[in-house]
Amino acid sequence: MKLVIDLRMINVSGIGTYLKNTVPEIIKIYKEVEVLGNLKELKKFNWADNIKIIEFNENIYSIKEQLLFPKVIPRCDVFWCPHFNVPVFPIKANNIITTIYDVNHLSSINKSSWLKKTYAKLLYINATRKSKTIITISEFSKKEIIKHTKISDKKIELIYCGVDKEKFTKNTKNKENLELPEKYILFVGNIKPHKNLITLLKAYSILSKELQNEYKIVIVGKREGFITKENEISSFIKNQKLNENIFFTGYIHDHQVPLVYANAAIFVFPSLYEGFGLPLLEAMCSETPIISSGAASLPEIGGDAVEYFSPLDEKQLAQKIEYLIKNPALQKELIRKGIIQIENFSWNISVERHINLFNKYLL
Repeated sequence: MKLVIDLRMINVSGIGTYLKNTVPEIIKIYKEVEVLGNLKELKKFNWADNIKIIEFNENIYSIKEQLLFPKVIPRCDVFWCPHFNVPVFPIKANNIITTIYDVNHLSSINKSSWLKKTYAKLLYINATRKSKTIITISEFSKKEIIKHTKISDKKIELIYCGVDKEKFTKNTKNKENLELPEKYILFVGNIKPHKNLITLLKAYSILSKELQNEYKIVIVGKREGFITKENEISSFIKNQKLNENIFFTGYIHDHQVPLVYANAAIFVFPSLYEGFGLPLLEAMCSETPIISSGAASLPEIGGDAVEYFSPLDEKQLAQKIEYLIKNPALQKELIRKGIIQIENFSWNISVERHINLFNKYLL
């Protein structure tokens, strides 16, 4: 029985983490597996040696992608599409299973053009209609998918993501060659509006000069990705004269990410919309206390191991930051609860549930 998987997004943050932690174990179960993707990139993974790779590099969401799908996807029993760009035209697959992480493209906070939202809506509807089962990663996302596509809840399989506990367990304070401040507040994300970095910056600007001098903000990523172009982020940093307080890690290797978490005084996750919120679990594993927006799926994933704030209230966030910094007892309590909370999320369980689902169509 043949399983075909689209792995073009294997190196995309979020989706890539999901695929890297599920695919290697899933492909061990089935004798015949083929994947779509970049041959050179996929060959870097040891587990790719024993599977057939179909070279396919067309852009996600593109018209060309859709036109070529029927040609490149071989005859198979299951085609697993780990995103909502499900083939529009008929393909030689007996069953399609699709993972939809969220419907951010359709949400009210997404400021994309009417045309982009309409195209996304059509793809979501196509995905829910063509797929035998939709996998999603939180109760929040399940409700959002039902709300926007009118799909039956019986067609949706909820499978939580996990977290690599060994990778993120706090076992070192070694900063390697990373140029990090002595004390810092950590932000992990990008400049997309829903990541809500601006609220964190506004909250930071409210803090006393003493706290600003003692605690800087560290952003995982390259400076060029945030403030080279004139935008709300760069304008605010410039106007508030915060340039010397904002540190960018630049490109860092995957094995260095836990070090950035582990050395942070506080991790702040101000996002307005998340289907899951994996950074919450990564911070918990790193024993770093967390302040998070109370939006979307974040309370579902964070549980009682997180201090929450109203996502657009920078004054409340500033108060939470100051209180947490000055309250070691609360820090220890959040860390203790975080160690308990991460036990609810396991990649092993996630893989097992994926396999059980695929077996319905492959055995």
